[in-house]
Amino acid sequence: MDPLAALLDGPRAHGAFLLRSVLTPPWSLRIEDRAPLTVVAVVRGEAWIVPDGGEAVSMGEGDVAIARGPDPYLVADHPATPPQAIILPGQECRTPDGGHLTELAGLGVRTWGHGTDGPVVLLTGTYTMEGELSKRLLAALPALIVLRAADWPTPLVALLAAEIGRDVPGQEAVLDRLLDLLLIAALRAWFDRPDTAAPAWYRAHEDPVVGQALRLLQHQPAEPWTVAELASATGISRAALARRFAVAVGETPMAYLTGWRLALAADLLRQHRETTIGSVARQVGYGSAFALSTAFKREFGVSPQQYRTREPAS
Repeated sequence: MDPLAALLDGPRAHGAFLLRSVLTPPWSLRIEDRAPLTVVAVVRGEAWIVPDGGEAVSMGEGDVAIARGPDPYLVADHPATPPQAIILPGQECRTPDGGHLTELAGLGVRTWGHGTDGPVVLLTGTYTMEGELSKRLLAALPALIVLRAADWPTPLVALLAAEIGRDVPGQEAVLDRLLDLLLIAALRAWFDRPDTAAPAWYRAHEDPVVGQALRLLQHQPAEPWTVAELASATGISRAALARRFAVAVGETPMAYLTGWRLALAADLLRQHRETTIGSVARQVGYGSAFALSTAFKREFGVSPQQYRTREPAS
């Protein structure tokens, strides 16, 4: 897998928080849930997103926003509208004075707001977990991305809107995959813009040689790779590959492989707690639990076992 897919193939949407909001101005929601990543799509009407310390950005019908946490932000009918609700971790909704929210009511399956037919309809999908693989992607994102429907028309918003209120067997899995698809498509569209400062590891995939080398390392991390073997697999000399890889990616092939292996190990330790550390070591290319533990402790400051048992950072 590549780092863009890793966000979804590691702690991807799994029973993700998904909500359809039906709102009537004036309305304003302050988001303080500390979620690593949130997708907001406007199905009907208009909205503003105001990051703390950032510029307010307007959104129209069909527009999609991606907000990177954990910093708070405001979603409102206008930047000057005072917050009516504060969304806390665990999607707990409170009034600004700390009381229980009563102005916005549940309106059915995954839907709440001011009424059943308000002029503004938003879809919100929240990724509540963050893995080590995801951090490489999240670190490359600004606090807020907005894709305009005029520049990036997509049928996914309408499809998610049609499915979000259904209550049938298997629907959560359907919604999770639709949210994943909307997110990955939006991120890819954003990274592919010529004016976007996409991370080096993303742009490097466009290089026919470095892209192939990256795919080999990402899909086969357990292989005993050396620069010479990687060069042979990509059809160029060892020196040429090392130079070309470092220029495109910003680090050597072996440094990239080490970081990739340890990030994979970190996610495997959390996602598969019943798996032995020795088994994790073999899956990511280390010959023993001891070898993984030495490298892991150097990278993360704790042993694999300590990392597995401690609470993830919020």
